[in-house]
Amino acid sequence: MYEAKLLIVDDETAILHMLTTILKKENFTHIDTASNAEDALSLCQRKQYDLVLLDVMLPNRSGFEICPLIRETTDAPIFFLTARSTDLDKLSGFAVGADDYITKPFNPLEIVARVKAHLRRHQRKIPNMPQVTYQYGPIQLNSISGEVKVNNRTIDLPAQVYQLLLFFCKHPNQLFSKGQLYEKVWGEEFLGEDNTVMVHIRKLREKIEDNPSNPSHLLTVRGLGYKFVADGERYEHS
Repeated sequence: MYEAKLLIVDDETAILHMLTTILKKENFTHIDTASNAEDALSLCQRKQYDLVLLDVMLPNRSGFEICPLIRETTDAPIFFLTARSTDLDKLSGFAVGADDYITKPFNPLEIVARVKAHLRRHQRKIPNMPQVTYQYGPIQLNSISGEVKVNNRTIDLPAQVYQLLLFFCKHPNQLFSKGQLYEKVWGEEFLGEDNTVMVHIRKLREKIEDNPSNPSHLLTVRGLGYKFVADGERYEHS
């Protein structure tokens, strides 16, 4: 089973279905799809992918146009899928940031082989390999350098506030009680009356939220705990 996260962008439903099916048969289990440029860009803003398969001829905006925008969010390999096979088209594809160029019609098994080869070279196919960069909307965290950016601006976080954000980045869209957060982030038994978690939640909101009093990312689910939202969900907060 491969832990690599793949994104397939194509406006042809049959191609999306075919590629998804064959990649899943090859034990790739984390596959997202998009049929237009806007959805593809939105997904790339919210998630970190290990490889992107990108059709050139998309509705409204071409793959050539959005490839540089995707490249701004990731260094993952990008494959162009296209019926345009001239040398100029291929050179244009590489010029805007692509790593490979596959012409239609193609052999799906060849795509699988190329995907595995690129992932192997980028050392991204190893099961349970820790993720390095997390990005959810305007929030970006690099777990190697410890750098955190919000709206492309580097921010400084106290050590424990950083550890709290890192934990949430590793577990997006999951609900945790104060006790669970205290035990998992601080590594100590929660005694039930400690305000440490609440204080650090407030400090973190002040750093990552446009409006800490009305957060859009780090939400309070009243009576249950906290949830770091990566996909636009909203819950009642305090």
